[in-house]
Order: sequence, then C-alpha cells, then structure tokens
Amino acid sequence: MIWESRFPRVLLAAAVGMALAVSGAVLQSVTRNPLADPYLLGVSSGASTGAVAVLLLGIGGGISLSTGAFIGALVSFGVLLILLGGGRVSNPARVVLTGVLVSQFFTAVTSVILTVSGDANSTRGFTYWLLGSLAGARWQPVILTTLLILIGIITIQFFASSLDAFTFGWDSAAALGVNVTAARIWLMVLTAVTTAAAVAASGAIGFIGLLVPHAVRIMASPTHRTLLPLSALTGAMFLIWVDTFARTAFTPHELPAGIITALLGAPAFALVLRRAGS
Repeated sequence: MIWESRFPRVLLAAAVGMALAVSGAVLQSVTRNPLADPYLLGVSSGASTGAVAVLLLGIGGGISLSTGAFIGALVSFGVLLILLGGGRVSNPARVVLTGVLVSQFFTAVTSVILTVSGDANSTRGFTYWLLGSLAGARWQPVILTTLLILIGIITIQFFASSLDAFTFGWDSAAALGVNVTAARIWLMVLTAVTTAAAVAASGAIGFIGLLVPHAVRIMASPTHRTLLPLSALTGAMFLIWVDTFARTAFTPHELPAGIITALLGAPAFALVLRRAGS
C-alpha cells in the first residue's frame, strides 16, 4: 500500500509542485508580467485537447491519456512559437497575448470534441482529470515525469543570470551582454516541456506557479540563483500537503488537488499582496 500507492503519489506531487513553481518564476521574469503562470503559453489547453482526443476519439492508436496530453501540450506550444515567428519578438506583451489566443483556441477545440463525441461518463472522467488529480500516480510514469522535470529545472538554473537581467527589460538585458533571443527561446521551450510533463501527469493544478514565486520573493532574495531552487522546494512541499489534505479531509470522498489549490491559493495570495504592500 505504502510503496505502490503513497510513495509514487508523494513523489509526483513534489515533482509537479517544483515544475509549476519554477515555470511560474521564469515566465514572470521573461514576460515582465507579475500575473504570468505556467499555463500562459497555452500548454494546459493543448494538453486538455490531446487528452480528450485520445479519450474520446481514439487518436494515437491506444496511447495513454497522459501521453496524449503531453503531445497535445507540445503541439500547442509549437503553434505559439509559429505565431511568434520562432520566438523572435520584441515586445513581452505579444507573448502574453499570443499565449491567451492559443489557449482559447485549444479550449474551444476541446469543447467541440466533448460536445460532439462525449457522453456523461466520459465527460465526467475528463472533467475530474482536468481539475488536477494525483490519484493515478504509478511508479513507471512517475519516474519518467520526475526525471523530465528535474532535467528541465536544472537546465533552467543555468539561465539564472539572464533571468535577473530580464527583470530590467529585454533592451537592458541585451545591453548587459545577454543574447536575448536565444535565452528567451530556450527558457520558453524548457518551461513548456516542464509544464507539459506536469500537466500530462496530473492535469491542470492552478495557482502554484502564480503564488509560490511571489511568496518566495517576499521572504527571500529576489535573485534567480536563489529564487529558482527555493521556489522548487516550496512548490514541492505545498503540493504534497495540499494532496494529503485533498485525500484525507473528506474521507471517503477525495477532491482533486486543483480544487484545493484554488481554495487555498486565492486568500493566500491576498495575504501575500497585503504583506508586500505593508
């Protein structure tokens, strides 16, 4: 029971929490938008489309739902890069607006598939996955997901100085000697792959990527060499506790972790804002 169920679930919660927190910190710096989160690039919506295409349309020849979600997430990010001209843009606001556009498009595609091909049971099951749940954690996919997320996070750490420069603006970063276009593309790709792995394994769990980096900035150094590992640690601990609460608080019923992060995240973020303004 402990080895086959509890341990992989805790490991997955830690990996997903790390991925979302670090991705949020990166995107907030790259776009210079304090409201940016890991789903800004349309990855979550693309993952939903991939998952529902596998679940209801049978696309992929029997591949798993998580694999379909991962492929869908990468496809949506590919569309984003195409619309951004390969990432060679000069305005951070365009990244944000294009991400919203891609997200809305894939959300609409998902809705069409559900409406045309879904029944009550499949729609209910897909909705539960979409809310973000760690209940399906099993060793083999969890190990693969964790390795992919760790590789992404470690690679992102090498761009800490570039992320510090981005906080002053892309022009200022270029004046400091940063290859802005290359760094921006690499960071967006790493963030997209890391987030795609997390979403494919657990569904969309919100608020972690938005809340955790801001909380860490208030309590510790804002430099990314410190911010990124602390965000990863805080995100991992936060999601482990959230999942434990979601699993045990309403026994015998279990809530998706995404519902709990939303319920806890909104007032917690309000407290963070109040402390920052005091």
